[in-house]
Amino acid sequence: MPWQASDASGKTRKASSPKKRRQWSHVANAVLASTGDEGRAIREANAVVARKRKGSKIVTHTSGMNWRDR
Repeated sequence: MPWQASDASGKTRKASSPKKRRQWSHVANAVLASTGDEGRAIREANAVVARKRKGSKIVTHTSGMNWRDR
């Protein structure tokens, strides 16, 4: 099930802007496509949006790497 940017609001409060909501959906869909795990997709998308701060670069998905592997 591909997520839309509007779905981010129901998953995290950190996605407070349209740009963050688009980033959330992009990351969630990319993780879902590569792993097939919806829970992991949501967790990773939430983490990326939480790390995103005003003025910083957007952190993108690391394609199949666990957080321990980074």
